[in-house]
Amino acid sequence: MKLHGLTPGASSPPSAERNPPKQKTGIHPWSYDRGLLRRRIKQIVAGIGKSYQPEELINKEIAVVVNLEPRQLMGIESQAMLLAAVNGEPVLLVPEKEVPSGSQVK
Repeated sequence: MKLHGLTPGASSPPSAERNPPKQKTGIHPWSYDRGLLRRRIKQIVAGIGKSYQPEELINKEIAVVVNLEPRQLMGIESQAMLLAAVNGEPVLLVPEKEVPSGSQVK
């Protein structure tokens, strides 16, 4: 899959938290692991707090895009972007079967 020069891949965040804790929109930053061959941690900020609790995301394989320029979202640096379908609320795109973190999404 190509998204105008972007390369999606699979990630399993080793940590997730609601930040800031009192933020009603529920922005979640978490660490992204590109897999054993390219271990690199990136922080992702996403407005999914109304749909997901942080503990639901830890070690869950999620489709992400990592070759983006960092951006400030709600005062927090986001270095990548998760992929979700939205129909009223976001639904994370996840592999049907278990795949290694860092696997390419096509």
